[in-house]
Amino acid sequence: MAPGITRYAIRLDGIRFRARHGASDAERDLPQDFVADLDVTLPVERLPATDERSAVYDYDALASLVVREGTSASYRLLETLARRLLERLFADTPVLEATLRLRKFGPPTTASVDAAAIELSGTRPSR
Repeated sequence: MAPGITRYAIRLDGIRFRARHGASDAERDLPQDFVADLDVTLPVERLPATDERSAVYDYDALASLVVREGTSASYRLLETLARRLLERLFADTPVLEATLRLRKFGPPTTASVDAAAIELSGTRPSR
């Protein structure tokens, strides 16, 4: 490991999935597009010491976890889905800190709104 490195972070922008989330039955009747942006901090010890793909933390595992969790159940609130995504990240990965921004397009509002977004940040719970 190179001396002086104090943080190892991965950012994934634009993790897309279609799901049936929404406060009303009408919102949940048809699949809608959701996009997640994810910033995670991993233990510095996980930083690859070699230039081999097998040594790096699997970006696809992070993206797949978001898609799998985002499509496995239907939630009324975007906040509930975002919280559940962070809980799964901490339960199933070595992630130490995470920020998740979750967007839903064309939310049902009286004003014209392109997208609604929820952003949650958290740290791994102490064991």
